[in-house]
Amino acid sequence: MIRLKLPLKDCQSRLFAQQLKRELEHLQPGTLPLEQATTQGGQVDDRNVSATVVEVREDGALIRARVGIFFDEIVGGCSCGDDPLSVNAYCQIQVSIDSASAAAEFALIPE
Repeated sequence: MIRLKLPLKDCQSRLFAQQLKRELEHLQPGTLPLEQATTQGGQVDDRNVSATVVEVREDGALIRARVGIFFDEIVGGCSCGDDPLSVNAYCQIQVSIDSASAAAEFALIPE
């Protein structure tokens, strides 16, 4: 669990979504559960992640956000001339944020 640096008072504002996007894009590699979203058996290259906030809602003591994540999947062993191959990948995650402490948990949303 990590603590985000978000203003939690108005989670429905555009500013909240912009700040959430920025924070997710600057998390340490390996923080988001992207390895579960690979489709070709590759490894996640999450050094250049792009986030899109799809939905934010309040749920009791939590703020829940559905976020689309674009990242690269590195596929090795293709026997290609430019092996390994980098392919664009996308998934959606749920970010559950404690509205008192800003502690956040991440979970992959199955397709």
